[in-house]
Amino acid sequence: MLRFYRIPVLLFGAKRLSRSFELFEKAKRLFPGGVNSPIRAAVKPYPFYVKEAQGAILRDVDGNEYIDYVLGYGPLILGHKHPEVLKAVEEQLERGWLYGTPHEMEIALAEKIVSHLPSVDMVRFVNSGTEATMTAIRLARGYTKRNKIIKFDGCYHGAHDSVLVKAGSAVSHYGLPGSAGVPEALSKLTLVVPYNDPATLEKVAKENKDGLAAIIVEPVMGNAGVILPEKDFLKALRQVADETGALLIFDEVITGYRLGLSGAQGYFGVMPDLTTLGKIVGGGFPVGVIGGKREIMEYLTPTGPVFNAGTFNAHPVTMAAGLATVKELERGYVYEVANKAAERVAKAIEQELVSRFGGVVNRIASMFQWFPKVDEVKNYSDAQKADKQLAVKLHEELLKRGVFIAPSMFEAWFTSAAHSDDVVEKTIEAISEVARVLKNDA
Repeated sequence: MLRFYRIPVLLFGAKRLSRSFELFEKAKRLFPGGVNSPIRAAVKPYPFYVKEAQGAILRDVDGNEYIDYVLGYGPLILGHKHPEVLKAVEEQLERGWLYGTPHEMEIALAEKIVSHLPSVDMVRFVNSGTEATMTAIRLARGYTKRNKIIKFDGCYHGAHDSVLVKAGSAVSHYGLPGSAGVPEALSKLTLVVPYNDPATLEKVAKENKDGLAAIIVEPVMGNAGVILPEKDFLKALRQVADETGALLIFDEVITGYRLGLSGAQGYFGVMPDLTTLGKIVGGGFPVGVIGGKREIMEYLTPTGPVFNAGTFNAHPVTMAAGLATVKELERGYVYEVANKAAERVAKAIEQELVSRFGGVVNRIASMFQWFPKVDEVKNYSDAQKADKQLAVKLHEELLKRGVFIAPSMFEAWFTSAAHSDDVVEKTIEAISEVARVLKNDA
């Protein structure tokens, strides 16, 4: 087992990252922009290449170590290489890793999900959050026999055509309104309204009542920073969906199992018609889940007319990792440690950064983000007014000191069960030092 303790002060871009530089030069010849997901290219002057990880620590190919607050953009709520997940994966590999047939592990994980999420009777496993939301929207359209959907400005629901409209996250980081290659005729079926604005939602929904198949939302926005729903906003969505006959889809790819065993729907007490999950459910392996009431889910093939299939659906290794993760979450300590760590780091940001530069820290459970130089962030428009460059400087300066946060303000900080008190103390020390540096540079 890897055991990392030393958190050095880094000279990012100096000779201590020479191997990462060499690898990135090779990668640029092989991949567009040198990467396989665009946010990775936002680490400047070039990405560091990870060799191994343990707990809350990443180690790169040059031997540098980083406290990780990205955690694979959310799924590693237990931390890296948790022993129970590792054991489950190794045992499954001994039995085989691809069958093309049903297996017992998929039933065991599905039973856990159904027992935890109050709105879910049945599930379908797929391979990513993108596949999950794509299938949920297709299912909603097939079930309602309607075509239009409503999404919220800044909410990101994966990289498929119906939702690449005002989608936040990496799209926002690169200043793109959407994506080339998305047919205009398809994008017209996606209606966009502001988050936390129930009046506009109700107006748009009623104007399109006869054609509205679904309302899809991140119950807590996690791809425009962290933006929480205002009181009764989610209840308003439920009411509008009921009044118009549309299905309400909660995209809980980030919030599912991070806000608790019952996700955002349990946390806020609002039940959707369909739920999408990902990230944590796979224990760090690729996965997506669509869940909902039996009468809706049975519209999926082979019992219904809405097509979904995948050779890797319910992949045995992912099911083993996910089941081990969820069992660990049921023990309770994970949320206690991760939430406490997030609370302490968020408080340090308020004391060291908000006090000097202004802004607001939005936090819920073990996810948070600082929006510099704005008084409040309740929607995507508010988030865009924050000082993006200051957020980038924070990322760069923390990275020099061995703390890795997302290189975009339109992502979240995540903590895990591995973010112990000593790890948090080192992080707070780094934040304090960076705050003084940024103040002197201002």
